[in-house]
Amino acid sequence: QNVTRKDTGSYTIEITKQGDRTEGETGHYTLYLETPKPYISSSNLSPREAMETVILSCDPDTRDVSYLWWINGQSLPISHKLQLSKTNRTLIIFGVTNDTAGPYECEMKIPVSSSRSDPVTLNLLPELPKPYITSNNFNPMENKNVVVLTCEPKTQNYNYVGWVNGQSSPVRFRVKQPGENRILILTNVTRNDTGPYECEIRDRFGSIFSDPVTLDVLYGPQVPRIFSPFNYYRSGNTLELS
Repeated sequence: QNVTRKDTGSYTIEITKQGDRTEGETGHYTLYLETPKPYISSSNLSPREAMETVILSCDPDTRDVSYLWWINGQSLPISHKLQLSKTNRTLIIFGVTNDTAGPYECEMKIPVSSSRSDPVTLNLLPELPKPYITSNNFNPMENKNVVVLTCEPKTQNYNYVGWVNGQSSPVRFRVKQPGENRILILTNVTRNDTGPYECEIRDRFGSIFSDPVTLDVLYGPQVPRIFSPFNYYRSGNTLELS
């Protein structure tokens, strides 16, 4: 009566019959604690698709139980994307994709009973698109052309950052629409504006850079100037010019 957690374990029963002769019989039984309803905890419920690793744990951590995992209502397949710990309580999912997003369930099992968790499904964030830079003119004439650099593709829910020579340059970005920063305008481009230029797409979970681009600024010869080593010459002296 009033069995508690402290009473779990194995017991031996000995029965003795008395009469004309004495006989002894021994029996054995084990008292198990009812398994609690497990639940799944996750290192990240909203991973970036194909980029992030997620660790799932079947809680609470309980002694003398077996742990089982299920995905889409079936036992775990053999896959290099899925790895169980030695106790099976922890499941590691490498590079989560649609086929490994779940739903997941875990089960705690003892010889006489078992209990399964509620399902958990990972909310995949779409992979960030790799940006690239387009230009109205990659070969401008110095002090004659206006160059417009655009960070593509145009997407929603992302922030754009421009980089020149490895440094961010928000002051030079002309905002076409609030919060976008996709357009960089170089007026009266000079040979010092060759770059390289990069753009970056960000959201609250990560970022990705474009490949760098450079401008081939065309410029003509300098206006010639004449120099003389002397400011004054006497009549009949040789004039030296360079």
